[in-house]
Amino acid sequence: MKKTFWIDPAFKTLFPKFRLGILVVGGIDNSPGPGKDFTILLENAMAESRRHLKHPEFAQNPVVAEWREAYRKFKTKKGARSSIEALLKRVSNGNPVGTINPLVDLYNCISLKYGLPCGGEDLDAVAGSLRLTVAQGGESFLPLGAEAEEPALAGEVIYADDAGAVCRCFNWREAQRTMLTEKTTNAFLCIELVDGSRMEELKNALAELEELVLTRLGGAARQFILSDTETIDLSAD
Repeated sequence: MKKTFWIDPAFKTLFPKFRLGILVVGGIDNSPGPGKDFTILLENAMAESRRHLKHPEFAQNPVVAEWREAYRKFKTKKGARSSIEALLKRVSNGNPVGTINPLVDLYNCISLKYGLPCGGEDLDAVAGSLRLTVAQGGESFLPLGAEAEEPALAGEVIYADDAGAVCRCFNWREAQRTMLTEKTTNAFLCIELVDGSRMEELKNALAELEELVLTRLGGAARQFILSDTETIDLSAD
């Protein structure tokens, strides 16, 4: 079955200036091995991320503030924060961002360096089409590390496929069903820009992510930057 991605018009009504950088990668080797310990890369990215933390009050830093404002525009589960806030909070508190698997480590490096939320799904685990949308409520969702379903809330911003939600509150929480693992060979990676004001940084982040993936994990990649509701092909070849 052909897999596609689009941004739902209901989402664009909420965030008309939103831009999404997408990297479709195929044929990668995401298993651990020689040359795939990205601890130093993460440490360097954490050091670079401090440029996003100039204000002494954490919540007043622009990257944090803009995403908190975005989260006020839709229904969220209590305590939900953007993925970039979670990463920057660790840096602010002096806690290292640890390694997970090669692909996740690489997009975390990009997220920290550029102050942009990043995420990803295993394309082979995606059911049918993928979209960024506003939940009707009740979409199936088993969070990473959980044993019980936590369905999406009506009015919540989610990434969803034909079987349910794959990520809730933008990239706040990942589903077990489509998470990136060491066995992932084809993936959908995304970088979120909420207000369109940092397009040059989004382009640079996407280009750097592609270079890192191809040079460290092999395979092939295609880039997209979506600003509207057009549909793109997610075939990873």
